Parts: sequence; structure tokens; C-alpha cells
Amino acid sequence: MRYHRCLSAPQPDHYATLGLDRGCSRDEIRDAFRSLAKRYHPDVNADSPAARVRTQQLNAAYEILGDPARRAAYDHELNRASRSAAADRPAKIQRNITQDVRLRIEDFLKGAALDVQVKDAGNPDGTEVYQLRVAPDTAPGTRFRLPRSGAMAGGYVVLRLKVLPGYRFKVRGSDLRCELRIDAQRAMQGGLETMERPTGGFLRVPIPAGVKRGEMVRVRGEGMPKPRGGRGDLLVRITYRPEVRTTRSR
Repeated sequence: MRYHRCLSAPQPDHYATLGLDRGCSRDEIRDAFRSLAKRYHPDVNADSPAARVRTQQLNAAYEILGDPARRAAYDHELNRASRSAAADRPAKIQRNITQDVRLRIEDFLKGAALDVQVKDAGNPDGTEVYQLRVAPDTAPGTRFRLPRSGAMAGGYVVLRLKVLPGYRFKVRGSDLRCELRIDAQRAMQGGLETMERPTGGFLRVPIPAGVKRGEMVRVRGEGMPKPRGGRGDLLVRITYRPEVRTTRSR
């Protein structure tokens, strides 16, 4: 035996027929019906089939909405149909994801372009890939807010930039710190000492005469980018090279 699923015909929107919203009063229903019925009356539109259809729709709407009991039953049916339609629609996930992206010091200074894979804890099997372009002189802590790219996903992904720890340079706020080895003669006399920058190339560090082991030399504007523009400083900790003793000196 074959069974057929019966589908009820959709309810006509009697409120729309009268040009009203669902919160209208009984007096507004009566006034709207009278005005429209007069406009589309067959005596005024004798040669218009559309006017006859419109008059039938107006009468049907007023027959339901003009009776408080029938209107209540009609409203109940409309609400039930709306809930059913909403349940049948696939839910769109509105979920924001925040993920840290760790970059090298030179990436903040020179800029970088990379693909970032983002995993959604609510969908362990799904991975989204975003193209991230970091402009030169971007400060650590900067956030990129991008629309979610998943087919069923709403919301945003927030990528937060963090510093990948380096071997030679350490980040302290907007400043960079490192060590520089010099010989005892340079420490005593002072002068310029050459060291490599994080971005490549070389920097000449002014060494004050008589600098002691462990002292810090500040080079302004050679640190990390600041959130409001400019750069922090490079703090160079002075250490001494081991003395090389010859056989004669022993």
C-alpha cells in the first residue's frame, strides 16, 4: 500500500490583503475593509475581472479578521506555520573564532604574507584557510577581523598577532633587547661597534668610553613597531669577549 503525504495549502495573508500589520485594532480592520471594498466594488469596476477577485479577497479577509474568535484561531495558525518554516531552514552557525598567529620579529618590521589555517572547535573536521597580509611596521597585538569563509558558518575569525620567540633578540613591550660582545680595549676607549639588524643589514652601535660589562646601551628607534606609530628602542647589553692569551703572555 502506498501512502501519500498531505500538504495543506498555505494560508493567505489576510492582513496584507487589507494593508495592515498583525497588531492592528478591530477598528482599523473595519475602516480598512470599508475603504478598500468601496474602491474595488463591482459597480465601480464593472469591466474589471481583477477587481472582482480583489473584492472576494477583501470579503474573505474581513470575514476572518472581523470576528475576534476566528481572528485568534487564524493568528495561532500563522504562528505555528512560521515556527515550522523556521525549523525547516538549515541553521546558520554564528560563531566567532579567535586564534593567535605567531610571526618572527622581522615579519613585524618588514611585512609578511602567509596562509593561516583556522580550526573550529565546534567542527573538529573542518579547517578554514585565510590569506593574511601584514604590512611593514605592524605592531604585535594587532588584530585582523575577517568574515568566516565556511559554507555554513557565520560570524568572524579574529587573528591576533604574537611574536615568535627569537634566539638573539628578545621583545620587551615595544623595545628589543640583545647582547653585544666587545673587547676590553673597545670598552675602555669607546667608539662604534657593528652588529646585525633583525631585518638584515648592519647597524653601528655607539659604545661610550669606559662602558662596563652588563651595562645597557640604548639605540633609539631600532625596536619594535608601536601601536600608534613609530618604533621602540634597541637595548644592547654589553658583554666582553674572552681575552686570548698567547704563550708569551703566560
